[in-house]
Amino acid sequence: MKNYFLWPTVTVLLCAKVGAQQEQDSINTLQLDEVVVSDSRFQLKRENSGKTVVSISQKELEQNQGRSIAEIINTKSGIEINGTRSYAGQNLSTYVRGGNNRQVLVIIDGIQVSDPSGTSAEYDLRLLNTSQIESIEILKGAASTLYGNSAATAVINITTKQAKKEGLSMDVISSMGTNQSQDDQNYNISDFSNTVNLSAKNGKLTFLASGGHQFTDELSAAIGTEADALSRIDGNVKIGYQFSRRFNITASAFYNKLNSDYDNGFPIEDADFSFTSEQSRFGLASTYGYEKGSVHVNVAYNQIDRSFISSFPAAYDSRSIVVDVFNKYTFAEKIYTIVGLNYIDNQTLFSEEQNSNTVDPYVNMVYIGDDGINLNAGVRLNNHSNYGSNFIYNINPSYRININSGYLKFMGSYATSYIAPNLSQLYGPFGANKDLNPEEDTTLEGGLEFKLSDKFTMNAVYFNRSEDDRIEYVTIDPNTFESQYRNSANTVHFNGVEVGFSSKPVKDFTLDANYTLTSSKKGLALRVPKNKANVSLGYSIGVKTYVGLTYQYVSNRTDTDFATFSEVTLGSFSLANLQLKHDFSNRFGAFIAVDNILNEEYTELVDYTTKGRNLRLGFKMSL
Repeated sequence: MKNYFLWPTVTVLLCAKVGAQQEQDSINTLQLDEVVVSDSRFQLKRENSGKTVVSISQKELEQNQGRSIAEIINTKSGIEINGTRSYAGQNLSTYVRGGNNRQVLVIIDGIQVSDPSGTSAEYDLRLLNTSQIESIEILKGAASTLYGNSAATAVINITTKQAKKEGLSMDVISSMGTNQSQDDQNYNISDFSNTVNLSAKNGKLTFLASGGHQFTDELSAAIGTEADALSRIDGNVKIGYQFSRRFNITASAFYNKLNSDYDNGFPIEDADFSFTSEQSRFGLASTYGYEKGSVHVNVAYNQIDRSFISSFPAAYDSRSIVVDVFNKYTFAEKIYTIVGLNYIDNQTLFSEEQNSNTVDPYVNMVYIGDDGINLNAGVRLNNHSNYGSNFIYNINPSYRININSGYLKFMGSYATSYIAPNLSQLYGPFGANKDLNPEEDTTLEGGLEFKLSDKFTMNAVYFNRSEDDRIEYVTIDPNTFESQYRNSANTVHFNGVEVGFSSKPVKDFTLDANYTLTSSKKGLALRVPKNKANVSLGYSIGVKTYVGLTYQYVSNRTDTDFATFSEVTLGSFSLANLQLKHDFSNRFGAFIAVDNILNEEYTELVDYTTKGRNLRLGFKMSL
């Protein structure tokens, strides 16, 4: 049912006076375009990092109000998230450097998150609410040494909001817009989103509670006439206490529920099918600091229930326990070390309950030399309850030359990663194989980064990635079409180039651009573009108004036409989006967003609907 009462209800809420006037939240003192964390787990200057970490700050997230986290990430170099241009409930496929979903690890507030019941065991990015996120870092390349399973092509490191200022404050973010295809430009309001963030700080005690809801209708999943709706509710609570200068602890609870209609996949046609995913996560994070070091303990419990109502109904119940304990120590302000132990236990109910666990000790070291020579290196021993032990490592040297107020940095790395077979592949209802080995990825990188003050930054990276023991779903009996998951005997190679550019040529004007080339001798996977480019122009009019224009080009891809079981080529396309944001005061701001301005027609998935020109209006009020 469409909930048209959300907008007026929120408007009434905005009229209430809550607490004293709060100044607009400032950006973290440690600017993410100067400091990176994900490649070392230490807050180190970007010039000392051997990677080109992609940072998405709170400022950038606010400049993209109304867009999903997946849509924002999809504008970054080396990444293609297929499904972001289709109806809201479309499954998302994250392709990085020729890889797939199961090779991308998502971390939320320091904890690995995944779905043990899924065929790729990935975290569902559709569950994320942009208004609840503080910042994002994306580390590309093999990173299993620090982060473990699935960190083979990228790590998406997400930090949620937390209370920062003394007193009580509340933010209300609300928007509504159209949800229409290229051929049906009726401009009916059919997409509603509302979020309330309440935060409080009193001395050593911090508290944050957030709740959000999104409802989207009008667009059909498959090309057809029946609309497929999506409804998402989410909430989280975070309570922190600083017991002393050295010791603090934060408890958190997250809840997400996603309901989505979907259509028949074979044949692809309208159908009255639905999907429900309900997730609850409870976490506890503590830090004890001592001279030159600190001990960290992160613990989380995640419960996931998924159900499908269709011609082939199914239901899955899974849970996971994650424990990450590590000690950080700094020697002479030059050597930054981490020694840790990561434990993960996954469990899923198929026809019977199945589980697997990993116990991984790991060590990582970063050396920052006064002469510009830096080194990031580490090792990890993966111990899996099913296949035994697996040793991985990384070495990442870099050399920096200071140039006036900037620098020229040369980078290189050689790293291995692993992707453990998930519970569905080991014990699931389709093609399970208990004898699977982990996939092993090896990535070689080389590149440079040049920064000239704060007005010009350019980086370029060449990567060469290989996959051994790749897990594939193969037909083992051509007569009965019986299939099974098996490790491939062949090594698959991918290589490419990622180029990024950021400039502030004149005051209040920004230009960001990136280009990615991905190739493979045996051909890329379905829906992975060989070439992709993004350009973003931003102009600030004073301190209150921001105008942004983005452009994205995606080259030809291949897909499967299930009507003929043949591969087809999807044509290239270009999309342009416009964003206008204005702060009327330090309490109230509004935005207008127009996506696919030219209403370009294109295909993202064969026989599925894609979005045309769409308009969204929204506001944010701080009380």
